[in-house]
Amino acid sequence: MTIFARRARASAGRMHPELSLVSYTLLGHLEESGGCRATDLAAHYALDKSTVSRQVTALERTGLIERRLDPEDHRVQVLHLTGAGEEILAQVTRSRRAAFRQRLADWPEGDLVRFAAYLERYNAAPPGVDAD
Repeated sequence: MTIFARRARASAGRMHPELSLVSYTLLGHLEESGGCRATDLAAHYALDKSTVSRQVTALERTGLIERRLDPEDHRVQVLHLTGAGEEILAQVTRSRRAAFRQRLADWPEGDLVRFAAYLERYNAAPPGVDAD
């Protein structure tokens, strides 16, 4: 698992030099959710608010996300992907998928089916169950 995590961090940097694994993950969540508050990101990923704040500032500076007022509560700012953020996320996703396809190309189908089942089982762990 440690090697897997190291490879994931390293691949994020290779795919886009300004996009850390955490940044990529946050962008992915913004895409899936259609936008959310920074505090929602912190709570969802169990990250310190200051960590998310630094990431959000960096992503805003690079033009990948923007803040918009919540139409239902103008006191709240919601983070959204910009067009550039959508394109970078799509580019990195395509690169990651290509890398996974290449790495798994010579695996027998049965191994792929079992691997997928194991990943689904691992990812289905209830919230609060840490892998430490």
